[in-house]
Amino acid sequence: MPSTPHEVQYLTIHSHRRAYVKVGEGPALLLLHGLGCDHTTWGPVIDDLAKRFTVIAPDLLGHGLSAKPRADYSVGGYANGVRDLLTVLGIDKVTVIGHSFGGGVAMQFAYQFPERTERVVLVASGGLGPEVSPAIRAITTPGFHQAMGLATLPGVRHLGVAGMKALSSLPLKGTHDLAEVADIYDSFKDPAARAAIRHVVRAVVDWKGQIVTMADRAYLTQAMPMCVVWGRDDRVIPVRHASLAAALAPKSRVEVIPNSGHFPHKDHPQRFARIVTDFVRTTQPATYSRARWRQLLRNGYVPPVGPVELLAEA
Repeated sequence: MPSTPHEVQYLTIHSHRRAYVKVGEGPALLLLHGLGCDHTTWGPVIDDLAKRFTVIAPDLLGHGLSAKPRADYSVGGYANGVRDLLTVLGIDKVTVIGHSFGGGVAMQFAYQFPERTERVVLVASGGLGPEVSPAIRAITTPGFHQAMGLATLPGVRHLGVAGMKALSSLPLKGTHDLAEVADIYDSFKDPAARAAIRHVVRAVVDWKGQIVTMADRAYLTQAMPMCVVWGRDDRVIPVRHASLAAALAPKSRVEVIPNSGHFPHKDHPQRFARIVTDFVRTTQPATYSRARWRQLLRNGYVPPVGPVELLAEA
């Protein structure tokens, strides 16, 4: 796991250890990492964001320094887990920021707990369409656990990690994310981590692609500010899903960052921190109204009228 200058703290909730970083002061930001990652994926942006916000970046169950039990690894289960962590920390409301699989958890959190969600920021998020990298679909196949056990034997793993990190330094669009992929691959040496990731992926992906989608609930974002950030060169989840988000939630703000892959917060950390800071500064936090929520549910989805807002930073 990459080193981090941020102090990792621990809480035991429902008998399972939860690791997290909490720094800064001000309105709360909850940062949720992607599949196979941990809180260190946010390392390049935490300090900038902590100048204005209280930043909470947990290791989701089954990831990083958190416990990896045989447990509920559904999107809803993760949303419950971060709610309980926030409750113990005494934080009532957050702007929730989710990357990749963490974006799916962020959307589920906002859906389950609108009274605790002020805004949503989705970063190269899952849950917006079926397409996903074949490498992620492969995790659902029989024999993945055993094959990865062989692929992560010391000599093979060291060679693979070194090769991917060397390729990541090449100025090619297809190699943008290989350094991060190498860290994920290295984490698979832990059988408990492999088992947890397999359970996570099987809950949201099958051989056809992503199962869980926000399409049928996106209209609920009418009551909640949403920002979508994507790297133009994403090879894990295609950038066209950013346009899907804009179509599903026409009041959302969409930023597509050039020369960036699946980890725009790591490729361009200062730009990412600026996008988040500006989004929070220029939007009013959602105020939960049971009556309004009831009316939205009754009315259901209404197709957008007119063009959607799609922003690209030069």
